[in-house]
Amino acid sequence: MAISKIFRPDEPPDDESGWRRSRVAPSLQEVYRSVPIGSGSFFRKLLAFAGPGYLVAVGYMDPGNWATDLAGGSRFGYTLLSVVLLSNIMAVLLQGLASKLGIVTGRDLAQACRDHYSRPVAIGLWLLCEIAIAACDLAEVIGSAIALNLLFHIPVAAGVLVTGFDVLLLLALQHRGVRVLEALVITLIATVGLCFLFEIILARPDLGAVAKGFLPTRGIVFDHEMLYVAIGILGATVMPHNLYLHSSIVQTRRYEETAAGKREAVRFAFLDSTIALSFAFFVNAAILIVASATFHTSGHAEVAEIQDAFKLLTPLLGAGASASFALALLASGQNSTVTGTLAGQIVMEGFLNIRIRPWLRRLITRLIAIVPAVLVAIFYGEGGTAKLLILSQVILSLQLSFAVIPLVAFTSDRAKMGTFVNPGWLKLFAWATAVVIAMLNAWLLVQTVRGWVA
Repeated sequence: MAISKIFRPDEPPDDESGWRRSRVAPSLQEVYRSVPIGSGSFFRKLLAFAGPGYLVAVGYMDPGNWATDLAGGSRFGYTLLSVVLLSNIMAVLLQGLASKLGIVTGRDLAQACRDHYSRPVAIGLWLLCEIAIAACDLAEVIGSAIALNLLFHIPVAAGVLVTGFDVLLLLALQHRGVRVLEALVITLIATVGLCFLFEIILARPDLGAVAKGFLPTRGIVFDHEMLYVAIGILGATVMPHNLYLHSSIVQTRRYEETAAGKREAVRFAFLDSTIALSFAFFVNAAILIVASATFHTSGHAEVAEIQDAFKLLTPLLGAGASASFALALLASGQNSTVTGTLAGQIVMEGFLNIRIRPWLRRLITRLIAIVPAVLVAIFYGEGGTAKLLILSQVILSLQLSFAVIPLVAFTSDRAKMGTFVNPGWLKLFAWATAVVIAMLNAWLLVQTVRGWVA
């Protein structure tokens, strides 16, 4: 087990660049600059840059989102579709800023934090990020285990062990090149999308009501219960580890290290993530639409857990509905665990200035998620794992602002970004997004704690 320094930790500040060091070693060195861009038409270049956005998008359709989308649709019909849309717009903005930071500065977000903040602050941010990654990983492991239980009647505790280690085999594909891993992720995304397209066809929602649901209403703000679920949807959608991940994996493309080359890379990376996040938006909206058309209209407004939805889908929609739902959940969980462990590797390298063998880092991440999930499944059963899933989303909400605020600050700093600095209108939009996320997630946390105390 070799752990080695990547670069000297105390180089003098580089005032001209705005960073403490003029150069940093790349994260994910095994795939850094491994995908050639070449020349050609717009669509050939778009295809060459396509991939990182899909690795990021899976975090926006992970099992942690399912509970909030199910609750929103079953309790309030199509009303909260506007919140799903708003969350996706925020995600497009933040992921675009993350890819720009990585391309322009050559630093992922973790390296940028280490370069900018004092060591105690950087260590604090690292610990918070590790907690968030563990919480997210916990949600993916539980979601996949629930899917195996629903599909094959494997006990949840055993399913946790299966899904905890099979992702290590999937990540071994990274040694065959990042494009192979990206192809696997896109295939799993397509599986989730097709499953929910099938569910929507079976559910036959009211298209007029669906369209109306994308328009915000006053009730979302003034109805306490609806606001609570809406904030839960927002908090579960934007994942902090995705910002660290995206700022690193965009550097797998071999774009030219010139102003023109970086500008082109920023543009195509933004298109890639926007297209990919559109698929994530479809999945989240589809979960809410199916829940509304199936449960809300039939008087099953109490459905909020994945297992309850599975049991009711076939009686209400017919054969195949439940199996399709569980298959989508399994594909979603497996996809998210792949990207979550990659994010863990990036964060450790970036914040701590060390490099640990990738398989060991992934094993550590797995064990952190597996141990509590197995214990809860054994002693508290399915109900306990459902509550653990909710807890993981609260932890993610708490950490989110500690990733969003540095990202917005760095990309709005001319000394760090040069001509690529956020223009005035984008700074305003980005800071407004950061403040809204911080306030809403703080409110969600307070209300959740009050609920537990009560």
